[in-house]
Amino acid sequence: MIGKTAGASAMYMAMSSLNQAHATTFKGKPKLEGDVKGASVLILGAGVAGLVAALELSRAGYKVQVLEYNNRVGGRSWTLRGGDSFTELGGATQNVGFAPGNYINPGPWRLPYDHKGMISYCNELGVALEPFMQVNTNALLHNTQAFGGKPIRYREIQADFMGHTSELLAKAVNKQALSDEVTKEDAEILLEALRDWGSLDKDLRYVKGPESSDRRGWAKNPGGGLSAYPEPSEPMKFSTVLQSHLWTGLSAGFGIERQSSIFQPVGGMDNVAKGFEKHVGQFVRFNSKVVSIKQDAKGVTATFEDTKTGQRGTASADYCLCTIPLSVLSQIDMNVGDKMANAIRAVPYEAGFKVGLEFKRRFWEQDDHIFGGISYTDLPITQISYPSSRYGSTGPATLLGGYTFGAYAYEFTSLPPAERVARAVEWGSKIHPQYKDEFLNGVAVGWHRVPWTQGCFGNWSPEARKEHYDNLCQIDGRILLAGEHASFIPAWQEGALTSSLDAIGRLHQRVVAG
Repeated sequence: MIGKTAGASAMYMAMSSLNQAHATTFKGKPKLEGDVKGASVLILGAGVAGLVAALELSRAGYKVQVLEYNNRVGGRSWTLRGGDSFTELGGATQNVGFAPGNYINPGPWRLPYDHKGMISYCNELGVALEPFMQVNTNALLHNTQAFGGKPIRYREIQADFMGHTSELLAKAVNKQALSDEVTKEDAEILLEALRDWGSLDKDLRYVKGPESSDRRGWAKNPGGGLSAYPEPSEPMKFSTVLQSHLWTGLSAGFGIERQSSIFQPVGGMDNVAKGFEKHVGQFVRFNSKVVSIKQDAKGVTATFEDTKTGQRGTASADYCLCTIPLSVLSQIDMNVGDKMANAIRAVPYEAGFKVGLEFKRRFWEQDDHIFGGISYTDLPITQISYPSSRYGSTGPATLLGGYTFGAYAYEFTSLPPAERVARAVEWGSKIHPQYKDEFLNGVAVGWHRVPWTQGCFGNWSPEARKEHYDNLCQIDGRILLAGEHASFIPAWQEGALTSSLDAIGRLHQRVVAG
């Protein structure tokens, strides 16, 4: 419900308060020392969790093999480019028509600076990173019920909200309304801070003038020569700002995972997986759909079906690290104890939806002067994210034309893919009128319709985490699990990575102990 009404960023903020999002626990590469006695490990899934496990276990001397459903590595770390195609549940196939060099990341699209594990492995594996712009104050905030449906620049709402709030607080300080909380000396410092933070004038007022215009923008920008004189802009009334509800978009960059610096792999998120593949690709068997997992006192055997030929085969090892999403794993026959089995069934997966749109030109840069960043709206698309690379380039370009969860995600995917894209173009044109004339093609991914995931990420409730989380992460005989669902950083690759390192560390201790 939070995601439906306020968008993905608000939902993430709520997840943080519900103990769903935490900073990384990564403290460096694991030291898997000691004699592994020729032990073998079968890894199910070649997403980030599976790939990092394959890399570190093979380095430690384990015999490693990986079964992967898709014909590529990466799992949800997925990039769609021109010439790609995919088929969702229900049989609808989409063929991506993007021009060379253009892409969209249906899954992860950002690497926060505090996700130390992901950054560390990118550096080690030679995966080039570039800045991702989360907050662009020249981007737009949009509410269909405010300003006649006209989008407003982020900086205008931010400056006016901060300015009016600062003026109100300054008045309270001057009236000694905060004397119980603020000493006289601190009150003087606070007033000076409010003057700076809110762009107040010498009389501690937020009014039309150079101070406010330097934050919210000028009615006429300063220039050179005889036409150089700037004209200050008129701030909105505080009531107007509050009633617009556009201030809800101001917190999008507050969460620790959205604070600068944020990065993205150059050329697409799947380049992270490709970095791992250079080292462990020889261990991966592609197009292998796992249909059963059986363990006994001697080892683990997974039965798989070749998705190309339909033929069945088996893979066996001493131990099994399973990274298959719980939404799919709960449908696979696996003989684990009741505690782990109940935990697997206890975690629902969030419905998520993204649509990538390609346009003839970068009109958002050329016409609207928006270079990277995100615009937010109360329309079902919830946001538009502009590319954070190749600024100023000519020719076709792609942007993220919608990213939403919950009810809106189900609403979108109830439609055929072409109609989903058409809806995104229609709604996006309310923010950028150029959409319809400039549109070329698009692709729409609903994660709950993706066969090998059937959901975007594990959506733990506090009650379920308290009852089942430890049981999910424990080693059950010769089987243990890893992935973003087995972490306190759901929906992020860092959660998958740290979960995997924790799991193989505990497995290694058992193996070395004999």
